[in-house]
Amino acid sequence: QVQLVESGGGLVQAGGSLRLSCAASGRTFTGYGTGWFRQGPGKEREFVAAVSWTGVITNYADSVKGRFTISRDKDKNTVYLQMNSLKPEDTGIYYCAQHKGEIAGSRMNDYIYWGQGTQVTVTS
Repeated sequence: QVQLVESGGGLVQAGGSLRLSCAASGRTFTGYGTGWFRQGPGKEREFVAAVSWTGVITNYADSVKGRFTISRDKDKNTVYLQMNSLKPEDTGIYYCAQHKGEIAGSRMNDYIYWGQGTQVTVTS
């Protein structure tokens, strides 16, 4: 069993930055890809970014390319999502999740462990 805990959310003005963290405990992330998803008000949960277990391969939704960066610190067993140039449409609950394999996948159904989420609110 893996426990995932997100942190770093908050309230920020448009154009600002936040860094989200996802810490794993229990079996940890070892050997598995990790992804970030979000769910905005009245919207379905959607893919944001993912990183392979090696950290070499990353994958981003078109809406965040060039603004968000996902990275992994294996020593700290933590995955980060650096979010720059934030927009009001980035508002939502951000979830991290562990993939069933080592890849940086974008399909929600391929993720088997999920955190409780952290709220990100971007004001205009």
